[in-house]
Amino acid sequence: MSNFKARSATAGAAALTALGLLVGTLGTGTSGASVRSSSSGGSPVKGGTLTLAGQGDIDFMYPPAGYNTTTHTEERAWTRQLFTYPASTNTTQLDTPAADVAAVIPTVANGGITAGGAVYTIHIRPGVMWNTTPARAVTAGDFVRAFKLLCNPVAPVGAPGYFTSSIQGMASYCKAEAQITGTVSGIASYVNTHNISGVQATNSSTLVFHLVHPTSDFLDIIAEPFASAVPVEYLQYLPNSAAFDAHTLSDGPYEIQQYTPGSRIVLVRNPVWKPSTDPIRKAYVNKIVIEEGMTPEAVQQAIQTGAADMEWDITPPTPDLPGLAGNPHLTVNSSGEVTYLVVNLQSPSVHGALKNLKVRQALQYAIDKTALSQVLGGSKIATPANQMLTPIDIGFKDFNLYPTPNNSGDPTKAKKLLATAGYPHGLTLKLAYSNTGETPQLAASIQNSLAKAGFKIQLEPATQTNFNDKYVGNPAGARTGLWDLAIDMWVPDWFGNNGRSVLEPMTDGPGYGPQTVDYADYNSPKVNSLVAQALSLPAADQAQVSQLWHEISMQTAIDTPYVPLVSVNVPLFTSTRVMNAVYLPINENFDITNIWLKGDA
Repeated sequence: MSNFKARSATAGAAALTALGLLVGTLGTGTSGASVRSSSSGGSPVKGGTLTLAGQGDIDFMYPPAGYNTTTHTEERAWTRQLFTYPASTNTTQLDTPAADVAAVIPTVANGGITAGGAVYTIHIRPGVMWNTTPARAVTAGDFVRAFKLLCNPVAPVGAPGYFTSSIQGMASYCKAEAQITGTVSGIASYVNTHNISGVQATNSSTLVFHLVHPTSDFLDIIAEPFASAVPVEYLQYLPNSAAFDAHTLSDGPYEIQQYTPGSRIVLVRNPVWKPSTDPIRKAYVNKIVIEEGMTPEAVQQAIQTGAADMEWDITPPTPDLPGLAGNPHLTVNSSGEVTYLVVNLQSPSVHGALKNLKVRQALQYAIDKTALSQVLGGSKIATPANQMLTPIDIGFKDFNLYPTPNNSGDPTKAKKLLATAGYPHGLTLKLAYSNTGETPQLAASIQNSLAKAGFKIQLEPATQTNFNDKYVGNPAGARTGLWDLAIDMWVPDWFGNNGRSVLEPMTDGPGYGPQTVDYADYNSPKVNSLVAQALSLPAADQAQVSQLWHEISMQTAIDTPYVPLVSVNVPLFTSTRVMNAVYLPINENFDITNIWLKGDA
C-alpha cells in the first residue's frame, strides 16, 4: 500500500506495447484475479538449483520488519506463519488464509472462535522444528515473542496499526516498547518482562488471542510475514544488524546459507524440515540462489539463455516484450495495484478550490485514462480504473460514476463543471510525482488531459525520496500548498478480505500526520462510520463485510478525494525449465517453494 509501507510493486516498472502482444491470463476465479500457472504440466521432480536474478536487495532480513514483495518472496522459503496463502490457480483458495504452523483453521464450529468472534484459540501443528542444534520444536511461545517484537525501536513492523487496532493490549504495549533503549539488552529485557494482554500461550501448543472486537480479517492480519515465529535466540542480536543476519534460524524448508547484502542470497535445504508438517510448501528444488545487482536487460538475457530461471524484483524490459509475444513463459498476473491521483484537500491554492466538489468532479471527467493505459502498455497490462478497489479486493462491484467515451475523458463536461464551480477562466494547480519509471510520462499525459478542460498544471517532479518526504509525506507542505495533486500507487498487503489494507488507511479521518497515508486528508463521518462497522464484524459475516466495503468505495468515489487512474498487472518471465510457476499476489511473484525444474531430477 503506497508509501505507508516499504512494499515495492514490480508492475509499474514495465511499459508494454499497446499492440495486444502479451499472452492472456488464465484461470479467472470468483475474486476476478488473474492467476497463471506457467508450464505446470508433467510430474514434479526434486532437485536442482533455482536461480532468481534482479537489481535490488531485501529491505530487512529481520522478519518483523520485512515489508516489500522481494523480501516476502524469499521469506516464503525459510519463515513460517500460523496461517499463510497457498499456491493455487483457484483464486478463492489463493486469497484465503490456510493453516501453516497452526494445525487447523479456527472456526466457531470447532471451538477456535468464541466470544462472538473476539477470541481466537489456535493450536500449533506438532513436528514443526527450528534448525537449532539440537533441533527444537516451534511453540506457541515463539509466536508470542513475534508479537512482542513488532514494535521494537530498531526495526519495527511497517504496519503496526493492523495489530494495535485489533489485539487487546497491543496499542499500549507498542507505545511503551517504541520508547525503550534500542540495544540488545534493552529490547530483551522489555520483551522478557512485559506481556501483551491479548496474546497468551496457555501451553506450548496453544495460543489465545483476545481481540478488541470481532475482526473478520484477523487471520489475514496474522498471516502477514511480520508475524512469523521468532525463536528465543533472536533476542541475542540487534534487529536488522549484521550479527542477526549471520544467525538466522529456519522453521521452513530452506535455511539461509549465505547473505551478501546487495549481491547474493543462497538458501539450501533445512535438514530438520519434514514435508509431513508443511501443507503449503513442496520444496522441490535443492537450492535457491538470488543474484542481485543486475540490469533488467542482463536479467532477461540470463533467463533466456538458461543462466537464470526467473526475475527477482523486476519485470521484462520494454524493448524485449514484443519479441516475447506468444511465449508460454511470459505471463500477466493481477497485483491489485491502482495508480491514482491524490487531491490535496488542505491546499490553499486559489482559495481552497480543491475543497469544491465540482472542481474535483471536473478532474474525474477530464483525465484520459485510456491514454494512461497506453503509457503503461495497453489494456492487457493497465486497465482504466473507476474506484480504488480492484476485482481481487473484497467489496468490488463494477461501477463508474464519471463515465466518458472509451474512458478517454470528457473535457467539455469537465470545463462546464469548472465554470460552475467559479473558475470559468481555468484553474492553476501543482502536480507532484516521482521521476521514476513511467511516472513522468503519466504526468505529461495527465497535464495534457487537464489542459483541455481548462486546468493549468505546473509539473513538480521529484526523486522518490523527495516525493515521499517533501510532498505527500509532509503535512506542512500540504497545508501550505506545496502541491495540489500527486500521482501515487497502492498495492494491498493481502487480497480477498482486505478493506483494512486498501480503503481504511486512505480514509482514516482527521489528523493528517507523518504516519498516515490519507494524503488527501479525507474525513467523511459517513465513511468513518462504515469503516468502523466493517472492521468490527466477525469472520462469519463475510457478505455484510463485503457490502460495507462496497459502500465505502462508492462513497469515496462520490466525495472524490482521489481520482483512480489505472489498475496495473504484473508481467513475469521464466526460463524454459521452470515448472509449476504459480503466482502469489502477496509477493507479486511466483511461489519459489513450489517450483520444480525440468531435467533436474
